[in-house]
Amino acid sequence: MQHQFLGSTGLLVSRLAFGTMTFTAGAKDVGALAKAGAQVAEDLVAMAVDAGVTLFDTADIYADGESERLLGAALKGRRQQVVIATKVGFRTGTPLTQAGLSRRHILDAAEQSLRRLGTDWIDVYIAHKEDPHTPMEETLSALDSLVRAGKVRYLGFSNWPAWKAAAALECQKANGLAPFTHGQMHYSLLGRDVEREVLPMMRMYGLGLTVWSPLSSGFLSGKYTRESLSDPSKRNPGFDLLPFDREHGLAVLDQMRIIARSHGSTVVQVALAWLLAKDAVTSVILGAAKPDQLKDNLGAIAVKLTAEEVASLDSATALAPVYPNWFNHKMSDRLVAEAIA
Repeated sequence: MQHQFLGSTGLLVSRLAFGTMTFTAGAKDVGALAKAGAQVAEDLVAMAVDAGVTLFDTADIYADGESERLLGAALKGRRQQVVIATKVGFRTGTPLTQAGLSRRHILDAAEQSLRRLGTDWIDVYIAHKEDPHTPMEETLSALDSLVRAGKVRYLGFSNWPAWKAAAALECQKANGLAPFTHGQMHYSLLGRDVEREVLPMMRMYGLGLTVWSPLSSGFLSGKYTRESLSDPSKRNPGFDLLPFDREHGLAVLDQMRIIARSHGSTVVQVALAWLLAKDAVTSVILGAAKPDQLKDNLGAIAVKLTAEEVASLDSATALAPVYPNWFNHKMSDRLVAEAIA
């Protein structure tokens, strides 16, 4: 397993992380993504640890908190070996106070997460989404107080726009608050939006990047066809969350299959290896409900795409230019051309 420092910190994390959105006790209907019960969860965590995975990701919203409880139980006796990341921000109960990034909710949610995880500290605490109704200073102050109290070691954000993350970092710096260390964002061959604004911002501030849904809700596993996609009963409901062109995605999969055959690997491993080849990516979060799925995912660490293969996939999934990016790129290219003329 490869490891990398999280942003500008001294915290080493595995480049493949294990995400526990699939964990559930099965006591209630928590959606199509939650499939792994207690024994399977324990087996998957053990398998990940044995493979060298040290970063485990969860959230208070996953399976109504059961994901945290099952992860904590599965890591019992292994706490010193691993880094636990969990998240706050989504609604966790019917009372109006149990949602968002207010000081009250953050402090209460952290205590509940600590209890369910069965640990004295959270390694990485992440603001799961932005909260337009709470002053940013209140959110950042509450997160800082958790770090100062020793209940949280590092902070991160997830699903925030670049401008807001940058504003938060400046606020943290100006007020001596614990800073964000990284962003947890969606990134895949079929979802490269972070390349427009988020990644340049991260490079500027020395932030790390952990990636969720690297397989575009399973689409890049290669198991879906035009026929299965037309049958609603066989479609992953996550497809409705992630906007991408299905026909274009199928064409990309054809190209990925060719690359996979040349490496004796799988399409899944090619999708993950493409992300691992990106300098901006610290760690890729794997989601699995079965041991064979996790084994396939973990195999990506051994797949080394050539520069030509990465470039070909880059070209096949290139983002359409948007303003003002295209203007600035053209002006930059013009200045370079004039300088060397």
